[in-house]
Amino acid sequence: MKSIRNLVTATLLTTGAVMTAVAGLSIASAQTTTTTPPTAPSGHHGWHHHRGPWHLLSKLDLSDAQKAQIKSIMTAAKPEMQSLHQQMRANMQKLQQTQPSDANYSTIASQVSQTHGSLSAQMMTQRANVRAQIFKVLTPAQQTQLATLRAQMAARWQSREAAAGAQQTATAQ
Repeated sequence: MKSIRNLVTATLLTTGAVMTAVAGLSIASAQTTTTTPPTAPSGHHGWHHHRGPWHLLSKLDLSDAQKAQIKSIMTAAKPEMQSLHQQMRANMQKLQQTQPSDANYSTIASQVSQTHGSLSAQMMTQRANVRAQIFKVLTPAQQTQLATLRAQMAARWQSREAAAGAQQTATAQ
């Protein structure tokens, strides 16, 4: 029973990491095609549409030189991010193509989990490097403003999560 729980946990963590990687790649690819942030969709569900790092960076009054530097950073990081994403996808397919009735299923699941953990760590490191490079492009005032914007965004997210939880509780009763 414990090995099944571990397998399910590893599968869920792997799926989450893959989804995170896909989101990161879509952000990176979007940055190579535009230097201006997309506008927020209007209407009730507008906040569901994630706009990547430009969402907050666009509020910092970046100079053209800063925008060009950030675009260059994102363009340079894109091949590595795509490679990691492809490796993660291939790794997941290995598990998905193996039937649970296969005698080696738990061994394969363990190998996929370990490989995926390593790839996820590499992806997080790459993202952290990109974030650090972009942060260096900002002036000290912009860095402070960005920290404030992130804190405000986190507070809004928490209030939405709390409201959603309260709504689910009320619906369940």
